[in-house]
Amino acid sequence: MASISALIHTFNDERQLGRTLETLRPCDEILIVDHASNDQTARVARQYGAKVIRAVAGVQNGAYATDCKHDWVLCLLPIESLTEALEASLFEWKSARSDDVAGFALGIRRNGETSSPELRLVNRSKMNWQGITPEMCGEPPTLQGDVLQFDDAEEPAMPASK
Repeated sequence: MASISALIHTFNDERQLGRTLETLRPCDEILIVDHASNDQTARVARQYGAKVIRAVAGVQNGAYATDCKHDWVLCLLPIESLTEALEASLFEWKSARSDDVAGFALGIRRNGETSSPELRLVNRSKMNWQGITPEMCGEPPTLQGDVLQFDDAEEPAMPASK
């Protein structure tokens, strides 16, 4: 059975992070990379059993995939949650997965509208990326279900990597 690590970059996300973490039942590990939050983001993350590490200036965001325990990494933003359909797809995929692909695209639903799928479930042993989420390359297979993205009015801007 496959194992999944969730990788989430945060900055002052205490208000919305719990909503994200509540939906990560298919994940075997949750890794939070905190970019110098000055609120209770780390405390909230730990309440959900997440491992919290501090971002290091100059390190590309994608490089933190090496800190994950598992090769399969689910990349999310702290303003996102998984639908029940996507949770079910991930559980099903874990028990019948195939390692012949580098990643899977997931539908992203913003403001009730589904946009083009984005590469979000990635095998870190087959792909490297620099940003918070990987760049779409080719046409990877798409899993059923969606990532819900919420437009939180007080979403803080993450500090730029140097």
